[in-house]
Amino acid sequence: MEEITHIVQHVLEHSVADTLYLIPFLLITYVAMEWLEHRTAGKTQEAIQHAGAAGPIVGAVLGVVPQCGFSAAAATLYAGRVITLGTLFAVFLSTSDEMLPIFIAEQVPADTIAKILGAKIVVGMVMGFIVDTVLRLARRDKQKLRIHELCEQDHCHCSNECSTCENNPELVYQHHDDCAEGCAHDHHHHDHEHDHDHGHGWRGILKSALIHTVQVGLFVFVITIALNAVLEIVGEDVLAAFLGANPVLSVLASALVGLIPNCAASVAIAQLYVEGVLGAGAMMAGLLVSAGVGLLVLLRANRPMSQNLIIIVALYATGVAWGLAGNALGIVF
Repeated sequence: MEEITHIVQHVLEHSVADTLYLIPFLLITYVAMEWLEHRTAGKTQEAIQHAGAAGPIVGAVLGVVPQCGFSAAAATLYAGRVITLGTLFAVFLSTSDEMLPIFIAEQVPADTIAKILGAKIVVGMVMGFIVDTVLRLARRDKQKLRIHELCEQDHCHCSNECSTCENNPELVYQHHDDCAEGCAHDHHHHDHEHDHDHGHGWRGILKSALIHTVQVGLFVFVITIALNAVLEIVGEDVLAAFLGANPVLSVLASALVGLIPNCAASVAIAQLYVEGVLGAGAMMAGLLVSAGVGLLVLLRANRPMSQNLIIIVALYATGVAWGLAGNALGIVF
């Protein structure tokens, strides 16, 4: 009993110290990210709507920029058929939810972060163009706008705005943001786990940054406790040997965790990579599919549901394939 008490005390002490150390870095990072989103969110959404055939390029580049809810925005735009499926894939694969704040807080070298982000951009572009090319060859790429259907589906009573959006797709975000709860763009506000305050000015920025910091800090604390407990009981050498002997399993499991539509997934994957528990291939597999709340918005807004399941399975398969390829090629960051 005394030994168990000692282990618990040791794990808690280390976990508290490790988490408190990250809090200032997380807060500063989130203040910068919230400011960036407040200044660029509208321009980002407009750019992806006007991307056309270059959608996968624009989606992959913009998706990697840490903006809360951008994957949700892309899911809404795809549900209304304003952007292509390839563009949606590019955004989902390039975005990483909470990866960047964790890496910055853990002081991962800047060149390492740049390489990981660059790899995600390239994968997003490549897979986005592949998806669009396959649909074009199958003659499934021409789909009419279905913004009005989204309004009817969610009974948001915004028919006039939706009719305007049908004729002017670039206005879909502006108009649907003003619709009643449940309308297309509004999905990402109400489905977002974090329930951010996006008020104007520094007050809104600081409040949202504080909420982010507290939530992610709690996730990091819980994950750190679990990891420290495992290392204390099992031993770091044993855990490293197990993962080294099962690289395929770690890739499969990491990609599965990455599909969880909550920031805890990307926090866990990034944290485990920083701690050396996950290799580069498993880390990439998990972070490639970490589209966060975008998957929830897709499931709620897009129809038919069978298509959503196919998209999620394809996303998982993509993450696993690139993760296994990274392991086979011995890629490190």
